[in-house]
Amino acid sequence: MDVTRMLEHCLARPGAWTDNPWDHEHPVVKVGEGERGRIFAFLRSESVGVKGGPSREAADEWLDRFPGEVTVMAYIGRSGWNDLAFSGAIPDEDLLDAVDESYRLVVAKLPKKHRPPGWEDA
Repeated sequence: MDVTRMLEHCLARPGAWTDNPWDHEHPVVKVGEGERGRIFAFLRSESVGVKGGPSREAADEWLDRFPGEVTVMAYIGRSGWNDLAFSGAIPDEDLLDAVDESYRLVVAKLPKKHRPPGWEDA
């Protein structure tokens, strides 16, 4: 896995778009309109930050499955956000599934009128 392939996968989700609010090397990927948009993936050269579950406890399953390859994200980790490494230890399919689950968790929290059509099937 690399950041280019991950970005392509993220942007294939309905309503997904990039933003770079902190002028980092890579963008974040959001869903939802404009200022109401919410981040579902933090892209980095060597990893992707995702909502790992609806709670910190659920997200900790990733830490148990891939020790040393998954870390709790700074500042927002207590809300279930993890950083997953592109080192090859986490199978690409699992990384893509993690992004898809992050997308679903974030979209489900948007007001219904701001959820993109087709999001349930993504």
